[in-house]
Order: sequence, then structure tokens, then C-alpha cells
Amino acid sequence: MMPILARVRQSYEQITLPLGRICMRMGLTANMLTYSSLAMSAIAGYLIAQSLFWWGIVGILLVGFADVLDGATARASRTASAYGTVLDHVTDRYAEFFILAGVMLSGAADSIWVLFALFGMIMASYVRARAESTGRIPSCNVGFAGRQEKLTLLIIGLIAQPLLPQLRVLEWAVIAVGVASHITAVQRLSYTRRMLATPDASQDLHKESGLAG
Repeated sequence: MMPILARVRQSYEQITLPLGRICMRMGLTANMLTYSSLAMSAIAGYLIAQSLFWWGIVGILLVGFADVLDGATARASRTASAYGTVLDHVTDRYAEFFILAGVMLSGAADSIWVLFALFGMIMASYVRARAESTGRIPSCNVGFAGRQEKLTLLIIGLIAQPLLPQLRVLEWAVIAVGVASHITAVQRLSYTRRMLATPDASQDLHKESGLAG
């Protein structure tokens, strides 16, 4: 089971390729856009911390747009690299921290739920990274919800919070993100176990134990 938005990734990669060519002609590199995305996420977090929720939404949307552009630019310029992929994942985690820290500092959600959501998002990403690092799983982008779905939940909470502050909608959105993230982490771990439970995996483990002995 892949996250809903991940299923349309191939289509949007083709659609956004012309944007990558425009960035190339402007002298922008994929890494420059990745760092821009990180800076914008810090600004979005600050705006949210000041309870400027709708401006925070604009910041989050700009972060997402910069993410789209950095991938498109890397593909258009054929400069995609292993380091660029690592940098992209690292800045994504920092962006999640900035945005959730902003939610916590705004007082719209209790800190325990923010930590619950943040830890879930980190663990879902960590399980995927560790699974793909085995070299046996090309992609572990499976599970109930990916990063885009979680950010969508937060955006819904940010939209509704100023309209219905007494219902603490943003806190419920944070809780939903946490639950979705932890479910996704478990799903990815289960998927990894199934993918590695093959004779080849057993032989590899046997070789490793022999070397260790």
C-alpha cells in the first residue's frame, strides 16, 4: 500500500520537468532550491508560532513548491546524485521540526502531542531509510501516509484553527499526524520483514555470522 500522493509521482515528475528547465536557465541548482525550502520552512514555523496560521500555510505551500522545483531541476539538468537525495531527506526532517515547533509554540497544541507526532514522522522516515540502505529494497515508500499526506492534515488544521479555536482543531490534526506516522512506521517495518524474508537474506545473514565468528 503506497501513500495516495506517491501514486501520482511519476505523472507529476513529467509535468514539472519544464519548470526544472526554467530553473536551469535561471542558474538555479537543485541544492540551492533545497536550501531555499529549508529557509522557508523556518519562516513558516515562525509565522505559525506567532499564530499567523494562514500565513504559515502560505509558507508551507512555498516549501512544497520548492521541493517540487528541486527534484524537477535535478532531473532536467541530470545532476541528481546520492548526496542530493540525502540532503533532500535531511532538510525534510528539519522542515517538519520547524513547522511542528511552531505549532507547539503557538499554544494551539499540547507539547506532548507535538512530540508524539514529531517522533512518529521521524520513525516512519527512519524505517524507510534503514530498509532501503540494505540494498535489497529499492523503495520502501509504502504505508498509510507519506509526508505530503501529513502536511495536508496539518494544513487543514491550520485553516480550521482560526475559525474554530474552541475546538482545538489544530491539536486534533497533530494527533492525526502522529497516529498516521506511527501506523506507517509499523507498516514499513512489516513490509521490510516480508521483503527480506527470502533464502538470499538467510544466506547473507549466515555469511555475516560466519565472518563474525
